[in-house]
Amino acid sequence: MSEQNDQKVLRSLGLCARAGKLIFGVPMICEAMRHGGANAPRIVFEAADTSENTHKKISDKCSYYQVKQVRLSCDGATLAAALGKTSTLAAVAVSDRELCRLMENALSQ
Repeated sequence: MSEQNDQKVLRSLGLCARAGKLIFGVPMICEAMRHGGANAPRIVFEAADTSENTHKKISDKCSYYQVKQVRLSCDGATLAAALGKTSTLAAVAVSDRELCRLMENALSQ
């Protein structure tokens, strides 16, 4: 993914966070996938610097629950900073169908 695309995605993720439709962190994302329902993740964004174990865990869950997964080219600290968090984030997920369309548009441009 290009740097310009990353910036569009990070801005769009910020909008999703302000709308309260983001799930932060791998444990919370996996839990939301297991429970399903209205708050189930529609698309998962993973930081580029996640460990192999974390990447495998996210990939396996996304594959099993048929959730789209995107690996960003930015690191976890950049992802967290874009969303107003102070520590690093391995992954975030969008749980709203309409905002998911916005994210897919940001990815395709």
